[in-house]
Amino acid sequence: MTRLSSLCATAAAVLFAAGCGKSPPPTTQTDDGSTITAIRFQTDWYPQAEHGGFYQALATGGYAESGLDVTILPGGPGPTATTKLASGAADIAMGRSDDIMRNIADGLPFVIVGAFMQHDPQALLLHAANPVTRFEDLDGKTIMAIPGSNWINVLKARYQIDFSIIPTNFGIAQFMGNPEFIQQCFVTNEPFYVAQNGAKPKTMLLADTGFDPYRVIFTKKAFLRDHPEAVKAFVAASTAGWRDYIEGDSQPGNALIQARNDQMSDAFIAFSIQTMRDNGLIGGNPTTTETYGQLLLSRMEATMATMVELKLISQPLDLNAVVAFDMVAELPAP
Repeated sequence: MTRLSSLCATAAAVLFAAGCGKSPPPTTQTDDGSTITAIRFQTDWYPQAEHGGFYQALATGGYAESGLDVTILPGGPGPTATTKLASGAADIAMGRSDDIMRNIADGLPFVIVGAFMQHDPQALLLHAANPVTRFEDLDGKTIMAIPGSNWINVLKARYQIDFSIIPTNFGIAQFMGNPEFIQQCFVTNEPFYVAQNGAKPKTMLLADTGFDPYRVIFTKKAFLRDHPEAVKAFVAASTAGWRDYIEGDSQPGNALIQARNDQMSDAFIAFSIQTMRDNGLIGGNPTTTETYGQLLLSRMEATMATMVELKLISQPLDLNAVVAFDMVAELPAP
């Protein structure tokens, strides 16, 4: 099965779930007097390389060494990570910074505590022979995508174009059968399967529009209030896990991913990791000061300005209430 973040839950459903939260997991004392906090971390899809740093931290003991008992909960095409967190089924989750801004503007008690991808892997997938080469060329086209995705509004406004959306079915069958078909994808995912099935794909990374949200780690404000040290430790261990996964030996994380998802072949995982490296998705662009776990106020301000401009949120938010910047991991130079 191919992979896209399933972001289709309605705000009303999430808001309802937010009122049904369970108590946070317990913090226990060990015999030596140290503290262990249980954390349920909700991902946005089945186990895969795009989650590799988290599995690396779990497999190599990074979380345990930080005093955490972490359970990684897989996602899928059903209830979203946002819904799971709001309902109390998870303590920390992953998502996109622009989507979390919208959740907060809608009244959900969320707070961003870290970034794990400097650039989002969402892109448009086309056949290599498709004459569309610029975003402006999408005018009048039809794209299979997740309805309501923020980038749709951005593309239409920024390039003064219009196009139709058909809801995604999370597969590539229609794409394979139609050389003019265009669909939303992850550059780390669908292109691999397209090539495996004998076609030649090309992609247009949506971050290249200039609308470039982070992929982030977020939690409920109440959980952060009650467990600030555990949250900070989780962010730091996850960031270290990501650096190790991208720059070091990824095998521990890969083995755990494959044990939990038998659809993950060695070839596919290798493709995903190399694509993340090539595009600087995790560690950032090596020609800039971007680095693992970095989360800048200036970039968050730019994202919010676009969201307000396009009326995706009604008014600017206090970014110090949206992001707990003091939770962001600080790592030594490699």
